[in-house]
Amino acid sequence: MARLPRLALAHHVHHAIQRGHGGQPIAHDDTDRAQWLALLGDSAQACGVDLHAYVLMPDHFHLLATPGSDDGLPRLMQALGRRYVRHFNTRHGHRGTLWEGRYRATIVDPRTYLLPCMVHIDTNPVRAGLVARADDYAWSSCRHYVGREPSRLLKPHPEAWSLGNTPFAREAAYAEMVREGLDERLQATVAEAALHGWALGNEAFVASLQKLTDRRLVKNKPGRPVSVPR
Repeated sequence: MARLPRLALAHHVHHAIQRGHGGQPIAHDDTDRAQWLALLGDSAQACGVDLHAYVLMPDHFHLLATPGSDDGLPRLMQALGRRYVRHFNTRHGHRGTLWEGRYRATIVDPRTYLLPCMVHIDTNPVRAGLVARADDYAWSSCRHYVGREPSRLLKPHPEAWSLGNTPFAREAAYAEMVREGLDERLQATVAEAALHGWALGNEAFVASLQKLTDRRLVKNKPGRPVSVPR
């Protein structure tokens, strides 16, 4: 089956994933990681993208971001990918691509899925067995949101303010969320949406998005063709 074109819309929250080619490492040490993070910040600013959350894993990375234009996220991913590959190849004598094809992405309804997506992203290192606590990992947005290490790269989405009336309350509430993690069903829902490009939201949210594009936004039900409303 042909892969659906990626959906990118201005002023909507996107969850994006980029993997290393063949599962190979995309960062060998903290020098690589620091360079990736610096390039992420530069590219997001240049492309007019608000960055809400991120994690750099050994063989892939996640971003949660809102672009200011329809081409903002694709431009960010292209700029970050190309600039970081130049750094990586030069430093490590590597040739060719570092990435496993094109990145994956979906649009997220912030009212119901922004916080679960943030938790999904920030708890990646825990699920991978890299750390025992999410905020022990230095290369994610978790430390910012629990008040341990503020980051100038991040611009919290307004929905994150629903966690509490004061910075301390919001930090404590988010720390509890990442400590508990997501249940298996919600974890699978968030992951599948990003990997397959299905819009992540309720029926009303998907219907509102469908007015903006002819692209199919939800998984077809077996045996029942779905017509795309225009």
